[in-house]
Amino acid sequence: VQLQASGGGLVQPGGYLRLSCAASGFTFDDYAMGWSRQVPGKEREFVAGIAMTTGGPTKTEYADSVKGRFTISRDDQKNTVSLEMNNLKSEDTAVYYCAADIRGPEPIQSGKADYWGQGTLVTVSS
Repeated sequence: VQLQASGGGLVQPGGYLRLSCAASGFTFDDYAMGWSRQVPGKEREFVAGIAMTTGGPTKTEYADSVKGRFTISRDDQKNTVSLEMNNLKSEDTAVYYCAADIRGPEPIQSGKADYWGQGTLVTVSS
């Protein structure tokens, strides 16, 4: 199993970044996907999650701190999950990790997902 995150970088406050995670080694359609982040010295924090595609509207969940600014989406044809981040703030600075879990978004929210990627660094600074 591989979860390869990319798209991190340095951005000014109020700016935009789009993170992407390419998944391989498992049946992507069967898994919920999500993003968490971690600042050195602090616990990993849930950011956003998206449920498996079932044919209806795909359920998404967001941390209160990013609601209205971040959008998670998935492309089951390309086996990718993306996180669009608008109006970035200095407190969004962290290493962002992609995660996957066959049980749904809840294990991702609790930090107990089956699989985790290697992380990509986002720095919001002027």
